[in-house]
Amino acid sequence: MSAIRVRIASALLCGAAAIVLSAHPAQAQGKGQGITKTEIVIGTHTDLSGVAAAFGVHSSNAARMRFDEVNAAGGIHGRKIRYVIEDSQYQVPRAVQAANKLLNRDKAMLLLLGAGTPMNNAVIPDAIKLGVPNMFPLSWARQLYEPFHPLKWASGASYYAQMRGAVKYFVEQKGKKNVCALYQDTDYGREIFEGARDQAAAMNIKIVETATHKPTDTDFTAQLTRLRAANCDLIVLGAIIRDSIGAPSTAKKMGWEVDMVGSTATFDLNVSSAPGGATEGLYTMTQIEAPYRDSPNPAIRQWVERYHAKFNADPNPAAQFSYVAADLIVMGLDRAGKDLTTEGFLKAMESIQGYKDIFGGPVMTFGTNKRHGTDAVFMMQVKSGRWVRVTDSLS
Repeated sequence: MSAIRVRIASALLCGAAAIVLSAHPAQAQGKGQGITKTEIVIGTHTDLSGVAAAFGVHSSNAARMRFDEVNAAGGIHGRKIRYVIEDSQYQVPRAVQAANKLLNRDKAMLLLLGAGTPMNNAVIPDAIKLGVPNMFPLSWARQLYEPFHPLKWASGASYYAQMRGAVKYFVEQKGKKNVCALYQDTDYGREIFEGARDQAAAMNIKIVETATHKPTDTDFTAQLTRLRAANCDLIVLGAIIRDSIGAPSTAKKMGWEVDMVGSTATFDLNVSSAPGGATEGLYTMTQIEAPYRDSPNPAIRQWVERYHAKFNADPNPAAQFSYVAADLIVMGLDRAGKDLTTEGFLKAMESIQGYKDIFGGPVMTFGTNKRHGTDAVFMMQVKSGRWVRVTDSLS
């Protein structure tokens, strides 16, 4: 009997150890991969040549800009950041392939600014198995930080929360009665719809009609004809860039003036400046001001000039989000100290309280059980080809 008890106790101890290591896998790997005496490897899988390339190119440029600034100043506690970027073309199989290279060949310490909801959903399980944090993806999907996991980090309000705020605002402040949804038939698009649907239900109204499309679609005549027949007076858009231009452009060609509101994924300067005023009047939800050269915020003006000098192009909002994300990573690495480990880095990130970016965005706070920086969000609208803020925070 005593021998049996010993075996049972041993099994229980092993099980407990397995639970601890699965919760903090980096502990099982010493420092964690991607950390040497001279460098820290950070990897990004993003769209450099697909339908969301306008996001991916500027996003990775901005992160590189921040890391180059750090390296030029001597690095972090003697280590330089080696930043590796792989093109996913906004396709899940390519994202998995890109992440596999970053994780297993480049040995990235962390993944940063991975583009796309379905791409991150496909990549995160492999990262977690290796104890590699998935930091601040270029997606505001709630499933990228829910349920809680110590290796899943996000910054801004989720698409779901954004759309709940949008529907609430338009129904209460603008008197909208026939809310509809036009969204990509993807994980991203479905979250947009779910946010709108749940807020409508909370206000005892229904989404009167829906229509879906593929991310690559350019003709929205059939979908908008369907929504117009339902007498929609507000269309919630689960769109990114091309479809954020295509949908309102098609409505205007049909002679239909209807309010449309998109998520942060719609917030791009290519959208606001679409030829012929195609997107004039379009609304979007965001947490940061647009990066214009004549911004009233001097920090934004100066940053835009630095970005343009480095890349010979003006930045878009994705670049701003990403510069902030990279700055948060730098802060965490610095706070982790000279004896850097993945576990130490995570604890350092947890210590970031009341972070304020240079763009006037909302305050972000993290913690032991908090991997999501802020829920603050506000609304902007295209006026005369520019994004103009039209509300205070709707969170």
